[in-house]
Order: sequence, then structure tokens, then C-alpha cells
Amino acid sequence: MPVGELIRANAADPTRATRAFLRLNDVQVTYAEYYRASVRWANTLRRLRRPGPFHVGVLLDNIPDYFFALGGAALAGAVVIGINNTKRGIHLARDIAYTDCQILITEGKYLSLLEPVLGETGLGLERVLVSRRWDETPEPAPTRFRDLEATLEEHGGGPDPEVPVADSDPYVLVFTSGTVTAPKAVICSHGRMVETGKNIGVNTYGMSADDVGYIAMPLFHANALMCGMMPTLYYGAGVGMIRKFSKTRWLSDIRRYGATFFNYTGKPLAYILGTPRRPDDHVNPLRICYGNEGSHRVVAEFEERFGCRVIDVFGSSEGGVGVTRQPDDPPRSIGFPATGIVVVDEQGSEKPPARFDETGRLLNPDAAIGEIVNTQGLAWFEGYYKNPDAMQQRTRNGWYWTGDLGYKDERGYLYFAGRDVEWLRVDGENFVGRPIEEILQRHPDVILAAVYGVPDPDGGDRVMAALMLRDGATFDPQRFEEFLSAQADLSPKWTPAYIRIASELPQTATSKVLKNELRRQKFRPDLCGDPIYWRTRAGESYRRFAADDYAALHAQFAALSKLSLLDL
Repeated sequence: MPVGELIRANAADPTRATRAFLRLNDVQVTYAEYYRASVRWANTLRRLRRPGPFHVGVLLDNIPDYFFALGGAALAGAVVIGINNTKRGIHLARDIAYTDCQILITEGKYLSLLEPVLGETGLGLERVLVSRRWDETPEPAPTRFRDLEATLEEHGGGPDPEVPVADSDPYVLVFTSGTVTAPKAVICSHGRMVETGKNIGVNTYGMSADDVGYIAMPLFHANALMCGMMPTLYYGAGVGMIRKFSKTRWLSDIRRYGATFFNYTGKPLAYILGTPRRPDDHVNPLRICYGNEGSHRVVAEFEERFGCRVIDVFGSSEGGVGVTRQPDDPPRSIGFPATGIVVVDEQGSEKPPARFDETGRLLNPDAAIGEIVNTQGLAWFEGYYKNPDAMQQRTRNGWYWTGDLGYKDERGYLYFAGRDVEWLRVDGENFVGRPIEEILQRHPDVILAAVYGVPDPDGGDRVMAALMLRDGATFDPQRFEEFLSAQADLSPKWTPAYIRIASELPQTATSKVLKNELRRQKFRPDLCGDPIYWRTRAGESYRRFAADDYAALHAQFAALSKLSLLDL
């Protein structure tokens, strides 16, 4: 069933038509109102269409106009491209131009970013429609851009265009997070979107029309669309939203909207846990949280604190692989994968099982770690837009290659080891940072840890860890050393040489940590404004990394003709 048919059916159903579909603060939109707004948008988009791909870019926060654009495109047969609202400069222009957007919907707050690169996008001033209806600080719309409301008034009249749309027709292009390479645009059809919403709604949320979701993840990401919007739309439920995720507003919004399910991606659960605990945190309507990248400790603490169930999965925007973790799975695993999901080397040969010592430390990373692939086919992956090289890389041998590293234990449980850029080499030993992060996050004050390699003047890497602490917590080097010494599964070579106490971590809009940026900043005072602690050898105590320390280290790199390593 195409998405437009869902929108029409909900408006025609007398039990759903007057029910609230969307809420933003005190604004409420019923299913009947949503359909009428979508018709208005569909007619407008069709009358603005020009030759070429019928692609509509949306550069907005989470506001009702984003949903209206999605609804209008569904009825008009257009494809929506969600533009990442954290992009800047040439990267912003590249995403718009690369996906052939012929219309762009934005709001006043993003015009200062768009104007300098408008010429590189292929759009003219008349192709940019500026929304003002939901502005927090409204200002007069610049006359050089088209006002969205005036354009809808001029072109939006008339009945539902009833454009024929097939299940296989593209509905949205969703950019990958781009934490390692330039983001790719994943093609998602009407059929995939509807079936995903249907399946998540019944199999994960166990939902009915009485449920209410909460969308705090950005709508340009697959998580918000497939796990938030589509289940709500399919089952005629309701959804509350916020412009952008806020850890301090999260619980009050859950209560205010009466939200029974919450979808997430990245690290928002950890950020929420970093807020001060209150005795009534569990007094809320939430039943289910569904997403990915929540550690076992974070999941368990979140369930205990807020009295809900957390279902954490491993997957990607492409839909080629999915693994759901169960409560009784081994603590570090991401679950027991379906038949055909294996870990292989570059030639496609399956890797041997991982071996662990009595503390659970991986003993054979070189042998066991490989790429996670789906040998059964491509599952829901429908391709990348205009990227044949990436398609070939992802679909070799008719398999789906995730680009993610992992390993399996002897029972077949799967473990995520990061991306291929996350390998470290210390004193001749290769390993990945993910297991170290899990150990560091056992510390009661650490809500988030990112581990990465920084250059060692003597060759290879040293381990650096960026830590985010709970609100109000302070870093005590001596107590932290005592904590590290008590972790039986922490290899001496895994112990961080540098510790950065971060006020915030560089991340994507979907709360995924940008380790490439952390590696670039290293321990350089001119790039990193956070306090850093370090020790030069095992057994030493941590102390503040001062300007004199950096100067001495800089001189050491210079003497060895390795200064370029500090500039990478």
C-alpha cells in the first residue's frame, strides 16, 4: 500500500478522522486536517514541478510542516529528501545538488546557511519556500525567497490530485549518517515504508490507535520516519514532537503528550540518564523505547529508572541487516542473528569464533573480527541514489555488506566491534575501541565514552578516551585509576593514555559520535578546549595535560620527523 492511501484511509475512517495525529506543544492536527493539508501541499508541489526528478528537499526542524511535506509528496507522487540541518557550507550544497532537489522547503533560521551556497545547489530563489508558521521568533520573510504560506494559498487549491503511485515507487531518500565517508542517499519505497511501520507497530510496540509516540529524533533520519511516523500513521495513533531532542525536556514531554512509545538512535538514552535522578521518574505513561546503540548497562538502568521496556537493535538505514537483542543474551553481544548473517574476511570467508579469557576479554581479535554480512541477500535494501560504486561495494556476491566490524562467539551470538576506521594498534597489538568503551561506561559517573587512537611518537597508537560525565559529577584521577585497576577484563594495552573530560562530543544530528573528528582533534590544545589528563607509561598516575606537556611532545614528534601525524 502506498503512503498516500494510508493518509486517505485515515481521513475517511470516522473513528480516526477527528483523532489527533500530530501535536507540537499546544498545536494539534487531526487526521482529517492532515489529509486536507496534504492535498493542499500536493497541488502546490505539482504546480511548481519542472522537468527532471520530482524531488523535494526539506530543510526543517521537527515541525508540522515537515509532516505536511511528507503527506503532500505522498499524494503528489514526489520524493522527499530530508536535508540534514546540521550540515554547513559545501556539504549542505552537495546534499541538495546531489539528490537533484528541484524544490526546497526551509525556515528562516536556516537561510543564513543556505544563501552563501545557493548557487551551488542548482536551485534558484524562486525554488526555495520559506516556512514562518512555526517560527519560535518569527521575522518577516525575505522578499527574495518565496513565502510558503503565500505559495500554498496561490497554488494549493483544488481536489486531491489522486496521482497513481505504486508500492515500488521511491518515497524518500534518506542519507546515511556519514560518520566515516560522505553520506549516501538510501532509496526507500512506499512499500518498504508502510510495511516497516506495520511490522514495528505490531511486533515491537504491540500498538493500537490509543497509543501515542514521541518523535525527538530528526525527521530527516530513517529512525524517526520508520519507527515514529509510519507506525503511528498505519495504526491511526497519535504522535507528539519536539523541534530537536532535549534531555531536560524529554520526561516532561513524555508526560505531557501521554507518550507510550519512544524511538531513538545513537546516544539519547545515555544523555537522559545523565540528568539528575528523581524519585518519581518512573511515574510516566511510557511502555516501549525502541532504537539502537544503547549499551547493556544503559538499557538496564533506563528500564529500571523509567519503568519501561527498552528494545535495542542492530541495523542500518539501508535495511540489509537487523538483529534484536534479548534480555538473556550475553552482556556485550548485540543478539543472536538470523541464518545467513555471518562475519567474514575481505574475500568472503567466514571468520572463526572469538575466544575469551576468564574475564571475558577477546583473545583473538585479528582472527575473529571481520565484516558483518547478510549472505541471504539484500533484505529491504533498495539501493543508493546515483552511487553505483557504493552499490557495488554493498552488494558483492549478491550479499549485503554492512561496513561494520563484528565477531561471533562459539554459540553464534554476534558482537559489534565498530567500523574499520576504529582499529587501534598499540605495541604491535591490534584491537578495536568498542570493548574499552563498554568497560569505561561501567563507571558510575560516566554516561558516554568514545575510544580512539592518537599517534605515538614511537610508532603505532596510544589509546585516548573522551568521557562525558553525569550532570554535577567531577573527574577524580585517583578514584578513576582505582576503578580501572578493578576491571579484570581491561587489558594493560587498552588502558587510556589520554582522558578527555568532554563537555560535549562531536556528533551527527542522530547522536552518533564523530570519531574521525575526535581523532583529528587528538590532544592538541588549539583544537580541543576540554580538560585532558594523561600518563606517559603504565603505572604512572594521571595528571593534567598542560601546555608544557604538549610542547615537549610536539618537540619529540619533530625530532623524529613525525610532525605530520599531529596534523592529520
